[in-house]
Amino acid sequence: MDVGDAVLIGGFVNSIAGGGSLLLFPALVAGGLGTVAANVTNSVALWPGYLGNVAALRGSSRPSSVTSLAVVSAVGAAAGCALLLTPSRIFSVAVPFLVLGASALLAFQPRLRALLGADEGDHRVKLYASTLARAVYGGYFGGGLGVILMALLGLTLSASLAEVSVLKGTLQLVVATVSLVVFALFGPVHWVIALVVAPASLIGGVLGGRLATRLSEPVLRAAVVGFGVLAGVWLSIRAFG
Repeated sequence: MDVGDAVLIGGFVNSIAGGGSLLLFPALVAGGLGTVAANVTNSVALWPGYLGNVAALRGSSRPSSVTSLAVVSAVGAAAGCALLLTPSRIFSVAVPFLVLGASALLAFQPRLRALLGADEGDHRVKLYASTLARAVYGGYFGGGLGVILMALLGLTLSASLAEVSVLKGTLQLVVATVSLVVFALFGPVHWVIALVVAPASLIGGVLGGRLATRLSEPVLRAAVVGFGVLAGVWLSIRAFG
């Protein structure tokens, strides 16, 4: 899979399962970029996909708390970006575990939804605290962020699955936008790569938003999880070999 294919599929998968970074990030690393450079370029290149996804979902109902959650997400994303750009080898060591962890979340998403569905009602403190933590993760790496959002929003917010999905897309766009600004100003973005592949991300995001209900979710999840596990193992060998 080359970078162009990875970003098109990544934008599409982000709209459905939130695992697009698990496709594009390893492709960029395999293409010769360092892990931090690949991560910031990945974030910039996939941003149009989040925008396209939200545009495709316009008019859908969403929880009333979306504005305040967006503010919390922006603060958390900025903190995560700052943590990523702090000179350290921590990211190179941590990223295999982040990829594998996000893949595990994708794999067990149905069970998590069933488990979380047993606990209904708004839990405001947990809602905002977990949103902040997820946004920090999103600014730092973000692979599988959509799955994390879907799972934990289901635990802390009384809303239909459709509303949770729209809220997930909105918060992902907020995190991606903050990351785009921070990385554009301070990160080692490879702009040629980002600008070339960004249109494919936009197309993938729009298509994913429109066709989400028609896809075989188990098949898509299995493909992303399988790729994520392989990528995590390969990145582990690269980091510790």
